[in-house]
Amino acid sequence: MALYKTLTVNKTTKVLIWKIEESFNDLNTNVLLTDKSRNRLNGMKSELHQKGFLSVRHLLKEVGYSDADLIYDEFGKPHLKDGKYISITHSFTFSGLIISDTLHVGIDIEKQRDKILKIAHKFTPVEEYKTIANHDALISKLTIVWGAKESLYKIYGKKKLLFLHHIYVDDFRFADEKTSGEIRYNGEESSYNIQFLEFEGFTCVFAY
Repeated sequence: MALYKTLTVNKTTKVLIWKIEESFNDLNTNVLLTDKSRNRLNGMKSELHQKGFLSVRHLLKEVGYSDADLIYDEFGKPHLKDGKYISITHSFTFSGLIISDTLHVGIDIEKQRDKILKIAHKFTPVEEYKTIANHDALISKLTIVWGAKESLYKIYGKKKLLFLHHIYVDDFRFADEKTSGEIRYNGEESSYNIQFLEFEGFTCVFAY
């Protein structure tokens, strides 16, 4: 099976990334799903989404959990029955999860695409990036910012947050592979660490 990368964030937190190279049938073997999850899987129209769903269940096995240990709240945020914190993501041929004993966590994997240029104004003040002349570097930076905001959105776990007005990501250098961010909403502020990495045309960002 294709466990692609494991990152130890700290003593209680780790990230696992899966590269989806298997067939649907291979991924569907040796993974036990609840009836609810099996119905959800069968209802997916795209095999890409089905394979993403199943690969996440294999990642759960890697950290000692089963599909039955994962529950979703009314906002669609995943939780583990034992109270540990988890966040999951899937994009095309990669899926990932972050799990922590003690910290609220969020993770996002995105394929680096030109499309990000068209939607950038919806999630970040674009003038901040006017100095980046290199096309690929601009896509890379915007994808990291999007992934960071998506990760923070997942931590908050409710539907009211606006990427442009409530979630802030500090500027960063690519070489640092980390930054920080804040959620500012309803008169409250909370700060988080953000780390990122790039591989095979994809960007993974996680926050804690």
